[in-house]
Amino acid sequence: MDILIKVLQLLLSLSILVIFHEFGHFIAAKIFKTRVERFYLFFNPWFSLFKFNYKGTEYGLGWLPLGGYVKISGMIDESMDREAMKKPPQPWEFRSKPAWQRLIIMLGGVIVNVILAVFIYIFMLTLWGEQYLPTSEVKYGITVDSLAYEMGLRNGDKIVSVDGREVEVFHKVPAELIIEEAKTIQVTRDGKPLNIKIPSGFLNKLVHHRNPDFINFRYPFHIGKIMKGSPAEKAGLEVDDKIIGINDKETLFFDEFRDEIVNYKDKEINLVIIRNEDTLTELVSVSPEGTIGVATRNINNYFNLKEKKYSFFAAIPAGTIKTYKGVENYLKQLKLLFSSEVKAYESVGGFITIGSIFPSTWDWRAFWSLTAFLSIMLAVLNILPIPALDGGHVMFLLYEIIARRKPSDKFLEYAQVAGMVILFGLLIFANGNDIIRYFFTK
Repeated sequence: MDILIKVLQLLLSLSILVIFHEFGHFIAAKIFKTRVERFYLFFNPWFSLFKFNYKGTEYGLGWLPLGGYVKISGMIDESMDREAMKKPPQPWEFRSKPAWQRLIIMLGGVIVNVILAVFIYIFMLTLWGEQYLPTSEVKYGITVDSLAYEMGLRNGDKIVSVDGREVEVFHKVPAELIIEEAKTIQVTRDGKPLNIKIPSGFLNKLVHHRNPDFINFRYPFHIGKIMKGSPAEKAGLEVDDKIIGINDKETLFFDEFRDEIVNYKDKEINLVIIRNEDTLTELVSVSPEGTIGVATRNINNYFNLKEKKYSFFAAIPAGTIKTYKGVENYLKQLKLLFSSEVKAYESVGGFITIGSIFPSTWDWRAFWSLTAFLSIMLAVLNILPIPALDGGHVMFLLYEIIARRKPSDKFLEYAQVAGMVILFGLLIFANGNDIIRYFFTK
């Protein structure tokens, strides 16, 4: 069921993005009185799931969910309609329009994707506002996995800055390390400031690391819930009990308790707790899985999360800024593909990777946030100067405007074929990475 929910969210998100992207081309073409022959959500090789004709345009739903397209008359595109291009140009065709109009038509999809991201952020900020954990509020310090430990961080460290820059939102620290190709991270350890130099080549390990919480926040262990029939219930533990030790080992924080309890699978322990300011010791049986059947409090009980509320008009500039920063950060991520140190291309993923970022339960807030991110990603990728992408068409149109000379149709056909080969190669590479990563590696 979790996988089904992820797939449904992915398909809905892609459907929204494709419709709006293609609508950008469609509306720009209509403004300049250019005929649009087809408007399709998903591709339809051999057959369509359904279609209808309205005012000379065929609208339909394809069966191959790899995108969508609009077929504009008189344009060399993925349809490779050579016969139509052999006929004399008609006034309603793309090739008959001035270069500046063709440029706007080709930019229409990217522009609409950016505008869509802005509107989604405006809508989200107006409806939900923002809530996040400030880095300065992580008062108990951090917990680290083996990779972060290797980098030089330790449990209990308090992060101050990355390369001397304060990172306001705690959960953005990992992204800051990678995207900005950080060299140092500043922390306080046992009350003393410490400058940790990130080892050479370490960002490559971070990019390929499969644990997104390699740096997490530390918190005390107050019992928030007790499972029915669990060892904790049988031992008489109560909600709000604070666990501070196992046998003679002090475990003041949840991560310490978690690391220690697994040493006592299928055994009895003396659990040291604080209840109503009294320190008690309870004999508790540990399950064969190394658990006692309790859950922690919600993190809201430990930290002061920062909340920002927005009116609709205040959300407009805030949503625009979030989109701008999203574009900027994604461009920086693309730059990492060509970094000899990071080698981010080795972790490029396809549809499995994209689908995996959606939550396993339907959460509209997460859904719209991810859709806005994917809209930005689609806009940036489409404007890359690769033939067969919008950016390839834009590149040739800019050449035409500057040189005042149009590339030949034959050249554009060859460029389109080359671009499609490149795109299919990238598609196979990305999804091949997914298959290898999820089915052939541990």
